[in-house]
Amino acid sequence: MLMRSGVRDLPLWAYLPAVVGMALVVLPPLAMVEKTPWHDFTSLVGSESSRQALELSLKTAALSTLLCLLLGVPMAMVFAAHDGVVMRIARSLVLLPLVLPPVVGGLALLYTFGRFGLIGKHLSAWGIEIGFTTAAVVLAQTFVALPFLVISVEGALRTTGTRYQQVAATLGASPTRVLWRITVPLLIPSLLAGAVLSFARALGEFGATITFAGNRPGITQTAPLAIYVQQIDDPNQALPLSMVLVAISLVVVVAVHGRARRRRGVAAI
Repeated sequence: MLMRSGVRDLPLWAYLPAVVGMALVVLPPLAMVEKTPWHDFTSLVGSESSRQALELSLKTAALSTLLCLLLGVPMAMVFAAHDGVVMRIARSLVLLPLVLPPVVGGLALLYTFGRFGLIGKHLSAWGIEIGFTTAAVVLAQTFVALPFLVISVEGALRTTGTRYQQVAATLGASPTRVLWRITVPLLIPSLLAGAVLSFARALGEFGATITFAGNRPGITQTAPLAIYVQQIDDPNQALPLSMVLVAISLVVVVAVHGRARRRRGVAAI
């Protein structure tokens, strides 16, 4: 039997701030829809600068999402398995980009991987330059998107517990076999959600990218940076590409929200 739960009998006054809050969030995108020059939409989005920026954004966001999966899943497993003081401090540092101003994050990356940075100066001695390259875009996007994947996977690990893994271990399965045959399959829904959120965050990254990677067309100029440049000369010219990012973001929100509703529905059965 499917049980539904929710808040009932709300006081009437609660609806007024709720409506004001929704209007604050919903009206700006609707205003963009109304102001977008739809008659020139295809030509503006299909221009060389917009096309290059969008293609670069999609490619770098995909690469940063892959890095988030490769680095974030093991981190989430470690955080879920240990709860000491040292691990809590490490977890706080990993989640710092969630609240850190993006420009500050870009400066941190610049002083780490830039030509004269903590690590970058040693890479430069080997002829490896990261700052103001496409690789810098990927690193900046990974820096801001990684916490989203860690939170999603760690939350799933703490929710599912370790009872299945413990049973498998008592039956003689090695830790690696338990990881691939039990833990990873249980994490697939959360992995997908975390990957989608990380991709969306990487796709919309601006501050850390322009600070650490610069704004070189075809090399480091992603879609948000191209929008920024376009709106300086003519805000209306920046609206079509902005609407593309709004559409992608809306798809992400609907997909993640729909998955969450399905999980709650199954749990209520």
